[in-house]
Amino acid sequence: MKVFLLCIFLFSSLLGSCQTKPEVRVEKTQVESGKILIVYLSRTKNTKAVAEMIHREVGGDLVELELVTPYPENYRAIVDQVARENETEYLPPLKTKIPDVPSYEIVFVGFPTWGMQLPPPIKSFINQYDLTGKTVIPFNTNAGYGIGSSFETVKKLCPNSNILEGYSTKGGIERDGILFVMEGEKEIQVEKEVKNWLDKVGISSSSVKH
Repeated sequence: MKVFLLCIFLFSSLLGSCQTKPEVRVEKTQVESGKILIVYLSRTKNTKAVAEMIHREVGGDLVELELVTPYPENYRAIVDQVARENETEYLPPLKTKIPDVPSYEIVFVGFPTWGMQLPPPIKSFINQYDLTGKTVIPFNTNAGYGIGSSFETVKKLCPNSNILEGYSTKGGIERDGILFVMEGEKEIQVEKEVKNWLDKVGISSSSVKH
């Protein structure tokens, strides 16, 4: 009898282990739209377009970073200047002021990839404002070479923040004279990707209180 019962127990255990496990879903973050800040830096307006897509989905406040002394229009000149700033760890002063940063719970930070690194103005923003305890979500456009070290730098500069998975897409290639590309089929594709990404990280239109 004991052997018989043991066989039944083992069979039941085996049967249970073969059953399909329930799908694991990301728990959506319930947050008020007024607690969301979307900050971005954009030169060819591609990052701006992605920021606006996020804004249409989750609302919040949309802020473009501007410098006290704007970068030169010439592509080679800005490449050389940014390289020097990265070498010297210079943080360019921001013209943009955001007085109510402490009131936000979620901060989206958008930027292009410059020299395979995080652009100096974004470093200025993170250095200027205390993002401790906030959920920080990076998003990026690039010329086809990816994010470089930019997302990792965001993590390093925000050690006391909750960093969620970022989003990146190919934008313009200013070096080749290809500037704004977020239109037509590309715009439709990126809008779909942005919606899927927001849903994946748990912050989408369905989880935001407007």
